[in-house]
Amino acid sequence: MTDATNLAQEDARSAARLHWRSRRGLRELDLLFLPFVEEIYATLPRAEQLAYQRLLAEEDTDLLLWMTGRAAPLDPELVAIVGAIRTHAGAI
Repeated sequence: MTDATNLAQEDARSAARLHWRSRRGLRELDLLFLPFVEEIYATLPRAEQLAYQRLLAEEDTDLLLWMTGRAAPLDPELVAIVGAIRTHAGAI
């Protein structure tokens, strides 16, 4: 296998892992995160992709509060990615 083939396979595995991690225990979050990761994530700058990955490490209860606008994360980068997800959901 060539290096390009290996890189493409690793990218596919990374995308599959990210998609799986975007699936949450709450259907409301699935409806926000899955379309975002499928339609927008790849177009984000690397810093925003990393913020999204950090967001996925948060508890579902916090995520739901943030996504519904009832609370906000303290981290400005997470505030920005939450806003991007909410904006995307409004555009669907």
